[in-house]
Amino acid sequence: MTATRPDQNTNAPLLPPAFAELERFIDWAIPTERERYLKRLSSSMAELQEFYDAAVLRADDARKYLDELDYPELPPDALRLLWMLFSLIVVSYATDVFGQPRVPDSGSAYVERIGEPITYPA
Repeated sequence: MTATRPDQNTNAPLLPPAFAELERFIDWAIPTERERYLKRLSSSMAELQEFYDAAVLRADDARKYLDELDYPELPPDALRLLWMLFSLIVVSYATDVFGQPRVPDSGSAYVERIGEPITYPA
């Protein structure tokens, strides 16, 4: 599942306006950890590197922007930005550590978490 506009008839931004240059990577605004990992596995290293190179430059600004908002009440554009940051984390292992989408020397091993981590209000 990738992020889409909440209402296709509006011109609502997909991401907060300050991060509009990242909209070309909106398919990385993925809501679950499993889907983010599967996208990493199905992407080429060139695609992973392109996303990583663009997103990592704005990651600190994005974190600061999101820190100013109330998490449980994030507007859709900010939530998609948060999901992109989560994707950046998943992609960074492939680009910075493994040099490939898969975990090296793991064969066909795959660990699937059956639930998302529990988050508690601050």
